[in-house]
Amino acid sequence: MIIPVLDIKNGNAVSGKSGMRKTYKPLKTVFSGSSDPVKIAGALKNAGARRMYIADLDAIEGEGSNLQLVKQVNEILPVMLDAGAGDVNGVEKVLKVANKVIIATETLRSLKYLDEIFKLPKKSLVLSVDIKNNHVLSKHIKLDLNELMDKLTELNPKETILLDISRVGTEKGVDKKLISKLSNLKTSIILGGGIRDEDIEMLSSLGFEKFLVGSALHGGKIKHSFD
Repeated sequence: MIIPVLDIKNGNAVSGKSGMRKTYKPLKTVFSGSSDPVKIAGALKNAGARRMYIADLDAIEGEGSNLQLVKQVNEILPVMLDAGAGDVNGVEKVLKVANKVIIATETLRSLKYLDEIFKLPKKSLVLSVDIKNNHVLSKHIKLDLNELMDKLTELNPKETILLDISRVGTEKGVDKKLISKLSNLKTSIILGGGIRDEDIEMLSSLGFEKFLVGSALHGGKIKHSFD
């Protein structure tokens, strides 16, 4: 399954590379002549998309939010939303506007909070392992990938994203060595960061079924169907 990616900043869908958010510009997409997330979501639904990944960059950076806009999109397509939720209160706030909340290592405040969050219904929770320059990305705590893998095994989330932020927007393909580190987990893995059309067939042959695709999809370079 291809899950379309939208990054939202100041009410617009934007695009950029490698997580350098200050340089992001309004998104140009084959699905719409507009950078309006609601219009893009409608076009994606008409094209066959069944769900969406949205990163609210303003909320992640602590500079406001686009939650009401996300709520509109969620009425068109079910949204899994990263809005920087790092504790139970943040998670509950996101679930008022989105189908699922992403708990990302980038903004997680402590592993203790993770335990508290996972007392909520798992069907609404998606854990995102954010990687940048081959290290776990976390603003607030020091996280080792092996330690995090142990925690994932303990919590057993229904879905886990492996997001290689260094490759976002680059269309350079995936880091097979990195992916192999999560291959033994029982959770359903969603892969993201630099994914190209040719990667989808290769990764599918390895047993992966869900892919976050942004730049290549919006650039019209993905031939595979959303299913």
